[in-house]
Amino acid sequence: MMNIFEALRKDHDIQRKLADELIETHGDSESRDELFNELKTQLKAHATSEERNLYIPLMEDDLTQEKSRHSVAEHHEMDEMIAALEETDYSSPAWLVEAKKLHHKVHHHLDEEEHEVFQMAGKVLTEKQKQQLASDYEIEMKQQQKKDW
Repeated sequence: MMNIFEALRKDHDIQRKLADELIETHGDSESRDELFNELKTQLKAHATSEERNLYIPLMEDDLTQEKSRHSVAEHHEMDEMIAALEETDYSSPAWLVEAKKLHHKVHHHLDEEEHEVFQMAGKVLTEKQKQQLASDYEIEMKQQQKKDW
């Protein structure tokens, strides 16, 4: 059975790939629209699912509380970046500038989670909790991905 860290890494890989592909798009194109909408859906579904199935449990422990709050704050920063992109015309040069900022934030956030948060969380959560959280996360992700963001 998968643990929460494996489940999250699987989705992190998808988000990295989408962010990388997005900044390679040009102008008001169908590919830019499709990639942006897919990345937006993935990030929002992932943030909600991750907060409910990793960060809420981690906030209960002193060791992981500060890192958890920091990660949730970064989720909100990405939400604001997405909102700014939604308000900017795809053909505007400013769109790509903002998309590159989002790309950087996505990579920074995912790397920080994988290299810092996961290690601390591994000390706090039991093996049984890690497996149950993975199962709960997967269910939540499926529900969140069906939403029309």
